[in-house]
Amino acid sequence: MEEQIQGLRELIGKEDKFVNSKFISIASGKGGVGKTNFAVNFAYILANNFGKKVLLIDADIGMANVHILLNADLKKNIKKIIDGENIENLVMNIKGFDTLFGFSGIDSIAELEDFRIHKLIYQLNKISQKYDYIIIDNSPGIGEKVISFLRASNSSYIITTPEPTAIMDSYALIKSLYKLYRYSRFKIVVNMCKRKFEEKEVFNKLNFSANKFLNLNLELAGKISFSQNLEKCVKEKKLIAEVYPSDPYTIDLKNIASKEVGEPIKEKNNNFWEKVLTFLKQRV
Repeated sequence: MEEQIQGLRELIGKEDKFVNSKFISIASGKGGVGKTNFAVNFAYILANNFGKKVLLIDADIGMANVHILLNADLKKNIKKIIDGENIENLVMNIKGFDTLFGFSGIDSIAELEDFRIHKLIYQLNKISQKYDYIIIDNSPGIGEKVISFLRASNSSYIITTPEPTAIMDSYALIKSLYKLYRYSRFKIVVNMCKRKFEEKEVFNKLNFSANKFLNLNLELAGKISFSQNLEKCVKEKKLIAEVYPSDPYTIDLKNIASKEVGEPIKEKNNNFWEKVLTFLKQRV
């Protein structure tokens, strides 16, 4: 088995390094902070408002739910890659971006053998040159395989909320990655903000601790405003960025995406009748 793993490592090493592909990990110290909603709507905005080629990977094995938000069938998923099927047969294009769904057949990605993980990484490496951004929605927490995905990413968006437990768990994730691996490419997103400048209060707490105890400076990617429309969209299996393009949640997410790509916000190029239908949907 070790020889097989080493063989895959050598194959990956021989592949060209595609500088145009950008891996972004979406992570959180705990569940329930809106990580997957951020990941899916972020992918939608990058693809539809900024014209980027995006692949969203649901690596939240055990709690895979990207397919639920996209109202899609789970027949094609990561497990089939691990079992030997070609990745190109399993990627699905939905709402303007490509998606590779996870699965819930095991409790967590940590239960996958190293050989299977290397097979998955090799397959992902094969198609990475096709995309401007590859977004990985990780499991919450600081499991070994989660940390591996984060360490391999160009940057990691850490999603937190103003709740003290969420802030504490976010710091624990940052601390573990930095102390063990000197990984420092963190971008903080404060979700569910209800007050003006609330994101700055949360970020200052995190950054103060990182400065004091780790000698590390964090980056504030932005805030995401609390939105009642989000809960409605989740129940209806719709994307808030698509259905409510002017909602504060969507506007905040567009600002984060604009900062990421270094380009001004561009509205999706809908024609007149598409806009009329969108407005009618919102009224209904």
